[in-house]
Formats: sequence, C-alpha cells, structure tokens
Amino acid sequence: MIRRRNALSKYLDKLLSEGRIVFTATEAETALGISHRSFLESAERLQRSRKLLNPRQGFYVVVPPQHAALGSPPSAWFIDSLMKWENTTYYVGLLKAAELHGASHQAVMQFQVMCGKRLPEIRAGRNRIVFHFRRAIPSLLSGLEDHKTDTGTMRVSSAALTALDLLRYPHASGGIDTVATVLSELSDAIDPNELSALCNGVEKSVVQRLGYLLAWLGEDSLANRLSELLLSRGSLHWTELERDSFDADFSSDRAVHDTKWRVVSNRHVELDL
Repeated sequence: MIRRRNALSKYLDKLLSEGRIVFTATEAETALGISHRSFLESAERLQRSRKLLNPRQGFYVVVPPQHAALGSPPSAWFIDSLMKWENTTYYVGLLKAAELHGASHQAVMQFQVMCGKRLPEIRAGRNRIVFHFRRAIPSLLSGLEDHKTDTGTMRVSSAALTALDLLRYPHASGGIDTVATVLSELSDAIDPNELSALCNGVEKSVVQRLGYLLAWLGEDSLANRLSELLLSRGSLHWTELERDSFDADFSSDRAVHDTKWRVVSNRHVELDL
C-alpha cells in the first residue's frame, strides 16, 4: 500500500514537471497499473494533505506546493479542462470577465462561469466557482475571446458581451449599483460594432437597461448606437431597471420614467466608487 501511495505522489510530481495539473482517475490507474479502489485510497490521502483536488467525480487537479495553503491553484488554470470533462460549452463571464478586461474596482469573490448546462458550484480550496446556465452559447461565438493562462487558455466573454450579461444577470453581478460602476470602467473596452451585433440575439429589455445606464454614465456614443438599434426593432415596452423593484402601475412618487429608453427606476443609481 505504501508503494502505491508513493507511486501516485510521484505521478503528481511527474505531471507538474511536464507543466500539467489535471488528470482523470482512469489516466492515473492506467499509468500506474493499479485498481480503481487503490487509486481512490491514495487519492483521498493526498487530498487530505492538500496535494490534490477533486472538483468533480473522476476529475483531479494537482495542487502545486506554492498553492497548498489555499487548497487549490487558481481556477483559471483548470477551468477549460474541467469544462471539457463536463462536455459543455462555456465562457468565463460577468464580474470575473469584467475584472479581466480591467474593470476591477473591487475584489471578485467568485469565479463566474456561463455554461451550456446546469452545474452545481465548486468549492476549490478557498476558491468558489459558480456556474450560470446560458442557452445557445454557440450563437455567441463572436463575443468570446481566448484568454491566456499559466497552463493554457480559457474562454472569456468580450467587453461587449460582458456588459450585456451584467444586465441580463444583475443579481449575479452584485446589483444595479455595482453593474453601473463596472460599466463605468468597462465602457472604453467595448467595441460598438460588436455590441450592436450581439444585441440582435438579446432580449430588448436587456438592451434598454444597458442603453439607459450607458446614457446615464455619459457614454453617448455607445448609448446612441443602442438607441438606433432599438428603433429598428420596433416599439418598446416599459421595463424595470431593477426587476424586483418594478412598480407595475408606475405610480410611485420615487419612480423615474425615461421615455426614450422606456425604463422605469424606483431609486437613483449610485456608483460604488
């Protein structure tokens, strides 16, 4: 048993020397010539000593010595391999993507991933990987970019797609004040042509809310582009800036009604600076 335990530990060292940090149980069992039970026993011991991480059944991540205290290497190092293991399309999005594009006014506490199927979150040491279901990711290819990591690449939403997603998933984005703050830092990185193209596949209400906030932030060039696009798509229905606070009869004394964007807000937006 001791020999088998040492064999798996040496196998991890070999992977690290080759620049690899992920492997499957089947790969290790074949390489070492051991049974599945023997592998699991050895793997559990290495997990307890923080040398190995098992984010999904059958999928393992080697924890390099410099990351042992955190219990996991950075999620960016293995997210692409993990999503291939899950056999689903994906991209890193929302606040994490915004941070990668330079909009990092505050620390992002979650590694947010949009994916083509519903997956439970992962606790990887001190890291937390949260998955958000996103339909039709293949139709968003023009809004995805390959981002280099220390172990390869991962897919990340462009600044334009990130802006749309922040308004499509406001609760996952920290609320409308945080969204507005992030947009104030992200807007310079948004390509107007790409934004227009992506808007064609997004609900009009999302485009309305994004246009309203961009106009409020003084980003007139981007806002005007969205206004022209909305006019070409026909009449607009009223939509709420914050869906949970929507006043259906618009009678609240505090409600602000923007007739251009057909957006109603029940409070003033505040930048979190």
